[in-house]
Amino acid sequence: MFSRCLRALALCAAAAMFSASAVAQTYPVQPIKVLIGFGPGSAADVLARLVGKQMEASLGQPLVVENRPGNSSMIAAEAVMRAPADGYTLFMATIANTLNPAETKSNFNLGRDLAPITLLGTVPNVLVAHPSVPANNLQELIALAKSKPDTLTFGSSGYATASYMAAELFNAKAGTHIVMVPYQGGSNQALSDLLSGRITLMFNVAATLAPHVEAGKLKAFTVAQSKRASIMPDVPTLNEAGMAGYDAGIWIGLLAPAGTPPAIIEKLSVAANEALKTEDVRTALKRQGTDPVGGTPKEFSDFIRADIEKWAAVLASAGAKN
Repeated sequence: MFSRCLRALALCAAAAMFSASAVAQTYPVQPIKVLIGFGPGSAADVLARLVGKQMEASLGQPLVVENRPGNSSMIAAEAVMRAPADGYTLFMATIANTLNPAETKSNFNLGRDLAPITLLGTVPNVLVAHPSVPANNLQELIALAKSKPDTLTFGSSGYATASYMAAELFNAKAGTHIVMVPYQGGSNQALSDLLSGRITLMFNVAATLAPHVEAGKLKAFTVAQSKRASIMPDVPTLNEAGMAGYDAGIWIGLLAPAGTPPAIIEKLSVAANEALKTEDVRTALKRQGTDPVGGTPKEFSDFIRADIEKWAAVLASAGAKN
């Protein structure tokens, strides 16, 4: 009797494996929807459309981009989390989806509630200053901040945004207390005040800052990620400038609902990585100031886990100081 039960269970498991394999072999047989938590023209939207167009060629089905902005893109994330785990509803995640749950103490966990496919790209943050700041490199800036505490100011897009967290991580790593100035009007308002000299420092995306740096209206110190920005290749990373272990780049990646068959995840990952290697995508992304990344689902899963842990620690430290 016991042996018959074991055989029955083995047959069921084999049937399930065969079914999943058969589904993956025929997948996709209908259009794939990609939800984005930001509006048209955002970095995530542009990347989704560029990569999606190339993925269509290898998958044989259209990738339909659907913008569902709201709540720092968590509305779109939670919609995908509740979608069937069949590979036909995907999510374009960003750093907002690790920052927002850490800030709000939400039970949502990007790496647990969604299945990572591929880290598609990074949008480099750059540390810039108004030309009046009497420092010409990172070490001089840190020395200035320590010699005159609470005199330099960081402009940010608001509490727990990417620019805010980059600045908090900088303070923690450098041992400085540069004053945070959050702007409800977002990064455009902060940048306007930086250009006029009302604030002194800011982390912002390289594509936005590059024209002002080239015109001499701002000076760039470092790139806030582990590799240089292709749009500003002469600006060193914080690691190169002497601040080891610093990475606060904005990232964008593709995920599916948790429980999506691994063979489908792998098929999507291969298609996404192939798309990132095409010349058309790489050229278009460079113009947008986005650096292509790529990689396996496991690598993206590890990246998400580390990102969640990093920002939770930074927020806890910032809360303890405030």
